[in-house]
Amino acid sequence: MNRNPLIPFFIIMLIGIGLTLGLSFKGLGDAKELAKEKKGGEKTEQTAAANPEELYQQTCSSCHGQNYEGGAGPALKGVGQRLSVDEIKNVIQNGRGGMPGGLVPPDKADEMAKWLSKLK
Repeated sequence: MNRNPLIPFFIIMLIGIGLTLGLSFKGLGDAKELAKEKKGGEKTEQTAAANPEELYQQTCSSCHGQNYEGGAGPALKGVGQRLSVDEIKNVIQNGRGGMPGGLVPPDKADEMAKWLSKLK
């Protein structure tokens, strides 16, 4: 009743080879989808918000607070008294301190800066 000790290793090897081939084919399918998306096919990006308030809730409120009170970022209430509209727009586009630039689409930066300057 001697059992062959190589059989379990052979079974594990077959399972490993099968998984490797299966995941390779899965990766090939994903690569085709990524290439299609890169060429301008299906895009999964979210569309820009219609107004500055919605845009703020989507991109800014996690750092500046739901009620503009601040948090990881400074409070935005009264920012129009500290900075001009052009300075606010510059911060929105280029960032400042720990804030990264480009969170707001360039076509919405003017509208967002004017809206922020009026927050009380």
